[in-house]
Amino acid sequence: MKIGELSRTTGTHIETIRYYERIGLLPAPDRTAANYRSYGDAHRSRLSFVRHSRELGFTIEEIRSLLDLSDDPARDCGEADRIATAHLEQVEEKITQLTRLRDELARIVGRCRGGIAADCRVIEALGDHRRCESAH
Repeated sequence: MKIGELSRTTGTHIETIRYYERIGLLPAPDRTAANYRSYGDAHRSRLSFVRHSRELGFTIEEIRSLLDLSDDPARDCGEADRIATAHLEQVEEKITQLTRLRDELARIVGRCRGGIAADCRVIEALGDHRRCESAH
């Protein structure tokens, strides 16, 4: 299949596919006589893996490590578990940070009384971090 078809079947932009090739996440495809890229099912599967991993927030280096494991099916999957567990911990920390941020923003917005900008509690709170009740 040509790059456009690979793009459509995986929902990945053409430039992203080329980028993944440049950085080695996707192997270079064969070329047709007209010098078009010619992708196969292995490319589609690998690109789907990369795309789904990116959607889950894995970094390029984490994906590279996971692909290395995937390329050697006889290897122990402990490393994949370690990578996914560390990523989960990062996601949980982000959720905690976002929860604190949401709570602080809700508090700031809740103090708004309307009126003129000179008396605005939102602007006042944003202008002085000491007015915040939590670290965020």
